Amino acid sequence: MQATSIDEVITALQTIIDDSKKRDSRLGYFAVLYYKVTASVRDGIRNGQFQDGPRMEKLDVIFANRYLEAYTLWQQGAEPSACWKFAFETAKRSSPLILQHLLLGMNAHINLDLGVAAVEVSGDKPMQDLHNDFNMINTIISSLTYQVLSEIDRSSPLLSLLGLHAGNSNSVLIQFSIDNARDGAWCFAEELYAKTIADRPTEIKARDQNVLAIGKSLINQTGFLRFTVWLIHLFEWKNPAKVIELLQEDQKKYFSVDDKMEVKAG
Repeated sequence: MQATSIDEVITALQTIIDDSKKRDSRLGYFAVLYYKVTASVRDGIRNGQFQDGPRMEKLDVIFANRYLEAYTLWQQGAEPSACWKFAFETAKRSSPLILQHLLLGMNAHINLDLGVAAVEVSGDKPMQDLHNDFNMINTIISSLTYQVLSEIDRSSPLLSLLGLHAGNSNSVLIQFSIDNARDGAWCFAEELYAKTIADRPTEIKARDQNVLAIGKSLINQTGFLRFTVWLIHLFEWKNPAKVIELLQEDQKKYFSVDDKMEVKAG
């Protein structure tokens, strides 16, 4: 499942979404979010939103293919990157929140895949040439993530209870920041770019393990936060196909994009 154009990426994502609905699979949650991101990037390219439209499409395709490849490997029983393997394995479990499943996909894709894609699309040209468009694609990811979060309120009616833990700086679940992930991805891209081609696989593998650790922190909660997550889950929709259909609804409702992906109480 390798795409050569942004339209092929969208088609591949739709295939994953349709298959997930048929199989009642939570893998469709992230695929819906990513479909919306990719469609928005495509529209931005057509509208001249980026400094270099053809380069942005190339970045988008390379970026997406890392997810599509990981998904295909997983479906075939092969080994994707460790952070994606953890996200896919967790999708079999009913206990994590819909939010946690979405964050696992975002964690793997932004914290690992985005930096690798940025280096690949830069080639032997200066990385800095890509920076503005790199930030633009992250702005799109941020805004659409907040839209999706507003949509899952209906399927997770007690989600705002996480706001009670907003001051818990020890919880990655509460403090996960799209902006921080973006900045970390750029720093990783710069470090990777500075390595020789021969040394890059080792750097990517080490990064993968770090991103895996973040993923595990997103799922493993303790104390009162663990109880809160359990309570929220108790009232969440339990039918993945129904949740996917909800996430697919084209609602023009956005959360404010601030530093943190916190769900405020009230």
